Amino acid sequence: MAAKIYQIQIALNGFEPKIWRRLLISPDISLSDFHKIIQTTMGWTNSHLHQFIKNETFYSRKMSDDDFWDEMNMVDYTGKKVSDLLAVENEKIIYEYDFGDGWEHDIILEKILPLDNKITYPICLTGKMNCPPEDCGGVWGYAEMLEILKQPDHEEYESYIEWLDGEFNSEYFDIEEINELLREEDYGCIEL
Repeated sequence: MAAKIYQIQIALNGFEPKIWRRLLISPDISLSDFHKIIQTTMGWTNSHLHQFIKNETFYSRKMSDDDFWDEMNMVDYTGKKVSDLLAVENEKIIYEYDFGDGWEHDIILEKILPLDNKITYPICLTGKMNCPPEDCGGVWGYAEMLEILKQPDHEEYESYIEWLDGEFNSEYFDIEEINELLREEDYGCIEL
């Protein structure tokens, strides 16, 4: 059987315009590596907890001090691969990052493609919009921040500018930068 590659779309829920990425990944990468790929391609900083959700089952790395693990339909994803959760085209899972801000992402397996030996995987094909800054308060806090940044006379404008180190462009998306970051990391890449 020929090697396969997944074309997936990752889209942040609850915000317009849509913040999304389209990637090619190996179905055999671990969920832990997939988490790192999502962090890199979306622009997050891997500063918070995360989980994958499918059919009301929560997949995450088990923490030794988690007293509620067995009560919450949790599965330790150690040793699990992307193909354990996504196996057929149009199948969907949710990726949640930062339980305080609650960044939920829809992940859709758009296509199952043959492996192309001219491509190094994972690779970002396209996308739109900049990722919200960490700890800005979820989609509601992000929307409020963007509104304040449009109003230089707003009482909170200067504090946001300082927090953001001078500027923030919500439309910024640099595919070359993302792919360079993906190439720099070891995500169980396939290179032929």
